[in-house]
Amino acid sequence: MEVTLMKEINLASVLVAKRREKGITQDELAAYIGVSKASVSKWETGQSYPDITFLPLLAAYFNISIDELMSYSPQMERSDIAKLYTRLAADFASRPFEDVIAECAALIKKYYSCFPLLVQLVKLYTNHFMLAGTQERQEVLLNETVTLCERIQAESGDVQLAKEAVSYQALCCLALQRPQQVLDLLGEGIRPMLPEGMLIAQAYQVMGNIGKAKETLQTELYQYVMVAFQGLLNVLQMATDHFEKAEEAFLRASDLAQIFNMKQLNPNNVILLYALGARMYCANNSHAKAIELLGNYVDTCVGAFFPFELHGDAFFDLIDPWLKDCGAAAPRSEQVIKESMLRDVLMNPAFASLQDDPGYRRLVQKMESFIGR
Repeated sequence: MEVTLMKEINLASVLVAKRREKGITQDELAAYIGVSKASVSKWETGQSYPDITFLPLLAAYFNISIDELMSYSPQMERSDIAKLYTRLAADFASRPFEDVIAECAALIKKYYSCFPLLVQLVKLYTNHFMLAGTQERQEVLLNETVTLCERIQAESGDVQLAKEAVSYQALCCLALQRPQQVLDLLGEGIRPMLPEGMLIAQAYQVMGNIGKAKETLQTELYQYVMVAFQGLLNVLQMATDHFEKAEEAFLRASDLAQIFNMKQLNPNNVILLYALGARMYCANNSHAKAIELLGNYVDTCVGAFFPFELHGDAFFDLIDPWLKDCGAAAPRSEQVIKESMLRDVLMNPAFASLQDDPGYRRLVQKMESFIGR
C-alpha cells in the first residue's frame, strides 16, 4: 500500500524537477543528504524511496513543504471535484459497483480533510447505494454515509457544507427507516422560511452593487419556486386516499410548471409531475388520462431531458453561476438515470392494470429503444 501511495504522490518527478531547478547534480544532492549517488538515482527513477527521516531534510533543502515535495495536496479544486463527480457517476453505470465504491473509499481516505469533496462523495453514495447487491450491503453504505455526514458537520467549519451534510444524513436515515433521527436532525416544529437571500440582496443594494443584488434575488426566488413545486409533488404523492386533494395538487403544480417554464428550468420536476399524476389517475381507474400523462413523461424523457444540467432561462438569467457552483449536473450517470426512468416509473407495479393496453406497450417500447435495450 505504501509503494502505491508513493507512486501516486510522484515524489520522483518532483525531486528531478527541483534538483534541476536548483542546478545541482545527483552527487551534490547525495552529499548533502548523506547518501550515495545511487540512492538518489533510484529515488528519481522511482525504483526506491527516501527513508521517511530524509523527507524534512529534502524539503528544507529545496525550500518547499513536505506536501509539495511529495506532490500531495489534502484539498481539491472545486472544478476538479465537479469533474471527478461526473466521472464517478458515469462509472456506476459502466464498472462493477464495488470497484467504484472502493475508489470512493480511497478518495475519502486520501482527502479526508477536503470537505467540499467529502460532501460530493456523500451525494454519490446517497444517489447510488441502491445499486448494491443486497439490503445488508445497502445498509452498510448508508451507515458509512451517516458517519461521514457527522464528520462534515463537526469538523468542516463551513455552515453551508454542514447544512448539506445534515440534509444528506436525513435522507440516509429515512432510507434506514429511522424517522426519529430525521426529526432530531431537522427539528419537529414548522418553522417559517427565513428570507436570508432578501436581506443579503438588500445589503448589496445599499453597498451599490445592484448586479449582485439582482443575482441574489433571482437565486432566492428560484429556490422558493422549486420548494413550492416540490411541496405540491409531496402533497400529490401523499394524498393517495383523497383523490380530489391529489388532483388539486396536480393541477396547481401543472400551472406552476407552465408559469415558470419548468420544463426548461428543471425537466426532472416535470417528469416527476407526469409520473405521479399518471399513478394518481391510474389508481382512480382513469386509464386514458394515465396513459396520456405517461406519454408526456416518455416524450419529455426522450426529447427534453438529456443532457441534464440545470440552468436559467430568459427570466432567471443571472442564476447560472450559482447553479454551477452548486454542482447542478445530474447526480447519477445518464445511463443509470435512463434505466431508472423505465424500471422505477413505467414498469412500476402501480401501472399493472395498463399492461395489456396497446398505448402503454408502445410507450414501454419507445423507452426501451431510447435506453438502448
